[in-house]
Amino acid sequence: MVQPKYKRVLIKLSGEALAGERGVGIDIATVQSIAEEIKEVHATGVEIALVIGGGNLWRGEPAAEAGMDRVQADYTGMLGTAMNALVMADALLQIGVDTRVQTAIAMHQVAEPYVRGRALRHLEKGRIVIFAAGTGSPYFSTDTTAALRAAEINAEAILMAKNGVDGVYNADPKKDPSAVKFAELTHVEVIHKGLKIMDSTAATLSMDNDIDLVVFNMNEPGNIKKVVLGEAIGTTVSNKA
Repeated sequence: MVQPKYKRVLIKLSGEALAGERGVGIDIATVQSIAEEIKEVHATGVEIALVIGGGNLWRGEPAAEAGMDRVQADYTGMLGTAMNALVMADALLQIGVDTRVQTAIAMHQVAEPYVRGRALRHLEKGRIVIFAAGTGSPYFSTDTTAALRAAEINAEAILMAKNGVDGVYNADPKKDPSAVKFAELTHVEVIHKGLKIMDSTAATLSMDNDIDLVVFNMNEPGNIKKVVLGEAIGTTVSNKA
């Protein structure tokens, strides 16, 4: 049996990943399909944490541009991530995967508060932990949340599961047929080239804490497991590429 490349990972999903073909809202069949993929990875013995965006339900920046107070808009988005986390947790629990949701904003009736030590114990006991409500502060993206939580739980890699995007290119492949995909990059190259893998705060956090980023297409069945097992798909960003 092939041994996993990583012992502990954080999977970053966009909120749109939960919407399926509709693009907005939550499609339960899509969520169940993603849960099955995650269960297959979990069965390899890899410790897994999740951060899920809220873009399928709410986007704070456009709301702020339309006149809403930015802080309130961001808090609304954090609640959207909590909704996505609870739905994903239920899908995992339904198929026998022990899962906990921890939120950066207290909502004791539905989830645990984020406590690093408790999160680590859950992971060590083989439970999946879903981190919701961002960092608990406005102006920070779920990319930054993913990088921060990954550093806090000593994750070896952040798996950036993208919808229909199979890696990092030097240009938009949808607009430029000659765009070239990178197999490997360093964190420094990503920052200097201005490649939009994640926001600059998240990219710097990942670099400073020596956390690999793997960008890959999650719409291909089995890709999450392939990344964990070390197969060369997508683009890997590290300090040693």
